[in-house]
Amino acid sequence: MENVSDKRRFSVVNHRVEKIDAMGLACGTAQFTDDVDIPGLLSGKVLYSPHAHARIKSIDASAARKVPGVLAVLTHKDLPRVRHTTAGQGYPEPSPYDTLVLDDKVRFVGDRVAAAAAETPEAAEEALSKIRVVYEPLPAVFDTLEAMKEGAPVIHDETDAKNIPDAKRNICAKYDFEVKESEWFSEADVVVDETYKTHWAQHCALEPHVTITYFDADGRLVIRTSTQVPFHVRRVTAHALNIPVKSIRVIKPRIGGAFGSKQEIILEPLCAALTLATNRPVKIEMTRKEVFMSSRTRHPAVIRLKTGAKRDGTITDAHMEITCNNGAYGAHALTVMMCAGSHTLPMYQAKNTRFIGRTVYSNLPVAGAYRGYGATQGFFAWESQMDILAGKLGMDPLELRRKNYIREGEGSPVFKAMGEGREGVEQKITSCGLDECIAKGLAAIGWHEKRKLYVQQTGVKRRGLGMACLMQGSGIPEVDMASASLKMNEDGSFNLLLGATDLGTGSDTIMAQIAAEVLGVGVQDVIVLSSDTDLTPFDVGAYASSTTFISGNAVKKAALHAIEQIVKVAAKILDEKPENIRLEGGKAVGESGRSCALSEVANTALYYHDQHQIIGVASHTAQSSPPPFAAHFADVEVDTETGLVSVSDYAAAVDCGTAINPALAEGQNDGAVLNGISFALVEEMLFGPTGAMQNASFRSYKIYSTADAPPLKTILIPTYEPNGPFGAKSVSEIGINGPLPAIANAICDAVGVRLREAPFTPEKVLKALKEKRRAAGVQRDPVAGAA
Repeated sequence: MENVSDKRRFSVVNHRVEKIDAMGLACGTAQFTDDVDIPGLLSGKVLYSPHAHARIKSIDASAARKVPGVLAVLTHKDLPRVRHTTAGQGYPEPSPYDTLVLDDKVRFVGDRVAAAAAETPEAAEEALSKIRVVYEPLPAVFDTLEAMKEGAPVIHDETDAKNIPDAKRNICAKYDFEVKESEWFSEADVVVDETYKTHWAQHCALEPHVTITYFDADGRLVIRTSTQVPFHVRRVTAHALNIPVKSIRVIKPRIGGAFGSKQEIILEPLCAALTLATNRPVKIEMTRKEVFMSSRTRHPAVIRLKTGAKRDGTITDAHMEITCNNGAYGAHALTVMMCAGSHTLPMYQAKNTRFIGRTVYSNLPVAGAYRGYGATQGFFAWESQMDILAGKLGMDPLELRRKNYIREGEGSPVFKAMGEGREGVEQKITSCGLDECIAKGLAAIGWHEKRKLYVQQTGVKRRGLGMACLMQGSGIPEVDMASASLKMNEDGSFNLLLGATDLGTGSDTIMAQIAAEVLGVGVQDVIVLSSDTDLTPFDVGAYASSTTFISGNAVKKAALHAIEQIVKVAAKILDEKPENIRLEGGKAVGESGRSCALSEVANTALYYHDQHQIIGVASHTAQSSPPPFAAHFADVEVDTETGLVSVSDYAAAVDCGTAINPALAEGQNDGAVLNGISFALVEEMLFGPTGAMQNASFRSYKIYSTADAPPLKTILIPTYEPNGPFGAKSVSEIGINGPLPAIANAICDAVGVRLREAPFTPEKVLKALKEKRRAAGVQRDPVAGAA
């Protein structure tokens, strides 16, 4: 039998296969969560807190329950007091158990107070308006660093919470480590010590959070929901409501985007509680304002980097401190903070490495998983710092990076010291295409030609170039697990059942391509069913850039398991030895050249001889997390009179190993980069003095659309990752990490000011230019010199 495990010439993989759900999505027949007609469906609505921090002294829902059409009103008095985390992570979750479905204390404007289910949305809204709540307002804290200070309001003073390392100082996660070979900075000729800040931002998925719950014919609770983590939804909901896991089925239909926001179990327990109270189907769908206020955000962070280097550019010391703001609850508090270091510190080899991480509570909306997952914040600091360090050394920033970045065959003590929520795994880089990423990216942006041209520019509008080098991960080693099964049908087709969650990323197509490549059939012969906890095998879900690497390996193993059975049947038909049979073109082909259709193999097994079902089943967990690498290049224009920054050109070269589907890989990277440019220049959640969000709509919260997109080039750099399915690594997250530092470096190149706090709004640019003029003692020529 042909060894397909190390196969590098592909018939299906690494081809631009059309998405298997493309026609349904284009024609509007694909079913999303809300695209069902369930008789007797009730409308669920939620009452939110107007206070940033308060105790509920009393709550009276008697009048609300009398509203015609209202079937249930729930408050904290009606639900079990079971602390849990909303983070959809592997059990036991590293996040604090600090959340109740409904609590008698509210911790941010938008926290949940009560819920109602009624025959119509209007009746449910009227019921909420009749709930009488008496609050005892408490002092609030919003600032990241202020939250840790002595005397700051204690946000989680309850005694039944778990896994909070220092509740009195509002610290919901902390992690420190140090590896050193010499005294700190003793070998450094140049030391740079800078602080950077990143901001609040929303995921802005097209489809808002939506959940429908109902009882099936056997009285089991069905949760139909827009989620990245169906199996975690089942487990957390069961825990939060004190009901058995076996009583719950979770179905994930098509999803209209997620980007990390739906790695949370937010609506499902509350919607289920309303179904349990009414014995009726219930739907809760967030409005866009509710998504902004009450779902999840990116963690804002304050990052201090102190780096040392020898005169030849060798980095000697890397000291990183990060404080993340988690808002009112601690979902993903430890893991996002750790990823800010674990995905960035290994990038450049240093003798001495130290990481000091803290995540704090505040009385602002809850932060959670967001594409990039800490690396976005970390790389803004690191790649800005590399340009500053290069300037201090008098080196080309490109050469400083080339001299120090990690290479194939090398490891880092950070890999072992820092995992996600626990110690990591020792590993070495087994594939790296960063050299070629840099070379191809430089050519695509016209770096050397433009640098010569921009030296001579004059006028109000100035152009500049910036770059950044990046790495990420591919799943969480020794934590993430996926499984899959492949059942052979009479016509030689296969049913692929897997728990992996397609968020619109095309992972169903990717999995079908992997299975088809192994089985020697076309993608059209693989029928995919994903993410139904009753029907599909377990998978942790779509996060941590794990689907292609972890779930893809499970699919590949399941297909190989099926092949073991197929060749035994085919051997009897063809009178050949099983080891001499290969699968190709929908046939089993023997060494003699004789062949039989896979349909004949299936029918022989099902109906004629030694009758049995050919089915391959496999699971996969990884011992490593091979990073994809990327090099980003930005060409920006800065208007020195208005402060407006616009991206004129952008190139992103990415090494994701073998791109299982190059078109989908390019689309993932294009979307991530545009998301990152939007985050760098225009996106920002704004809060008033009471903690209420002031721009909770798309009228006032700006995001980039395709109309705003600059010229953008994604360049796939092929390498072969030996631990990935057919050489593949991840690609979906890394692209968002580049725009912040690349644009910051380009702004500095254009006008000589260094912006250390995002987003790079016109106001911040003008302020920096004004400060530069003041420091230089001049009134004009704001772009002279360098920062």
